[in-house]
Amino acid sequence: MKPKMLLAAVFALSSMAGLAQAKPIEAVASFTVLADMVQNVGGDHVHVTSLIGPNGDPHAYEPTPNDAQALKRANLVFVSGLHLEGWLDRLIKASGYQGQPVVLSNGIKTRSMEEDGKRITDPHAWNSAANGVVYVRNIISALQKADPANASDYQAKGEQYIQQLEQLDAYARAQVQAIPSDKRKVLTSHDAFGYFGDAYGVTFLSPLGFSTETEASASDVAKLITQIKQEHVSTYFFENSSDPRLVKQIADASGAQPGGELYVESLSPADGPAPTYAQMFRYNVDKLTAAMKGN
Repeated sequence: MKPKMLLAAVFALSSMAGLAQAKPIEAVASFTVLADMVQNVGGDHVHVTSLIGPNGDPHAYEPTPNDAQALKRANLVFVSGLHLEGWLDRLIKASGYQGQPVVLSNGIKTRSMEEDGKRITDPHAWNSAANGVVYVRNIISALQKADPANASDYQAKGEQYIQQLEQLDAYARAQVQAIPSDKRKVLTSHDAFGYFGDAYGVTFLSPLGFSTETEASASDVAKLITQIKQEHVSTYFFENSSDPRLVKQIADASGAQPGGELYVESLSPADGPAPTYAQMFRYNVDKLTAAMKGN
């Protein structure tokens, strides 16, 4: 073979090898908050599919045949865990996915409550930015294990992202601490802000428990209305992924005024106010603190 032809052949083979190496990891995340986190760490090395789209409710989600196909193609599957994605086991079985999902809440100090005589774990851990850092560290570890060749990239992007979340954590503390403690009370659709409340010193009242699929009894609603009046809770919020009717009824009966919409279990569409986890977190902080300040 002539030297020029040999060089051309070597170049062609190396180019094909480069293309093969450049094929991104196929990652599936259960909902948009996790998908955004994985994309921030993975960058161009990862192609992320979110099973639940913007404004979706992970409690009441019904998987589709397309979801099974996405899992079948996946190299990695990311879930929050803590019994949030109760529909996932049957989806994995239907898809034929052979791996173990990466549970991003591993390492979180969980909170729980009594509900119908049972101790239930709160699954909404990402609503504290400090917990978001734990999620990101678990993502870094999983991607490095799956793709050691790009481990340094995942570490660098992950650490940069962690710095951003740590800044948001400090921002939330500063904003809330500027408000008198007796004013840090808010009514929301369901009990999804417990980790936020514990981390930053806010009391959240809600007619529903940890899941949007729970139901509030008439006596529970009456007690909540009385509590809101006694504690002078002045503002209520509804959530982008749940039905606002019950919380509006309670607000009407108690005199609480609307504070707007919060993003708690899913991001907004790209043209909305909360298209990324970082933007969602800051948006919620700003909305909540403005309401508690009476603005």
